[in-house]
Amino acid sequence: MPLTKIQSLGITDGTIVNADINASAAITSAKLSGVNDAKAWVNFNGTGTVAIRGSFNISSITDDDTGVYFINFTNAMTDVNYATANSNPTGLLATGNQQFAYSQVTIVSTSRCDLNLRLVDNDAPSFTQADSADCCVVVFR
Repeated sequence: MPLTKIQSLGITDGTIVNADINASAAITSAKLSGVNDAKAWVNFNGTGTVAIRGSFNISSITDDDTGVYFINFTNAMTDVNYATANSNPTGLLATGNQQFAYSQVTIVSTSRCDLNLRLVDNDAPSFTQADSADCCVVVFR
């Protein structure tokens, strides 16, 4: 018969005990050691004063230049052999005949990665750095 609730058995708060957790159980604690788990993620507004909306293992975002952000990790990666994924910004500040061209994450070090956002001008083949209100990056290792 499976347990449906845990009763107080005099276990001290904070003590880790063996438990049988089924697939529907919620995992709420921070996890940095599992292979293939996201080691860091952030959703932030990159216009004006940078503001983090939500994050995990991100200490801060540095607005280095128009369309250039340094994403600083709270806990460093074990090495620089991590992978990143980022979303296409929908809130780019565009003018005239410019449209979103690309966003790129550059792996810089174990303590940070950089996000770069660019627009393309359809009237002239050139790229322009641009800020975005919607920036998201995920780091896997």
